[in-house]
Amino acid sequence: MDKCKGFREFIVEEDGMGTVEVILIIVVLVGLVVVFKKQITEIVNDLFEKITKQTDKL
Repeated sequence: MDKCKGFREFIVEEDGMGTVEVILIIVVLVGLVVVFKKQITEIVNDLFEKITKQTDKL
């Protein structure tokens, strides 16, 4: 019976992610984009060049 009570408490008390956690995740992602902006831009430009070359062949 004790195991069942613990499981019920876990289900009831589980609130999911809060606003603070979501804001922290967004801040970290924005920070990574700022730090790696040059590399991300180069990768995206290379991809667009390859797509353009492939569509020219069609």
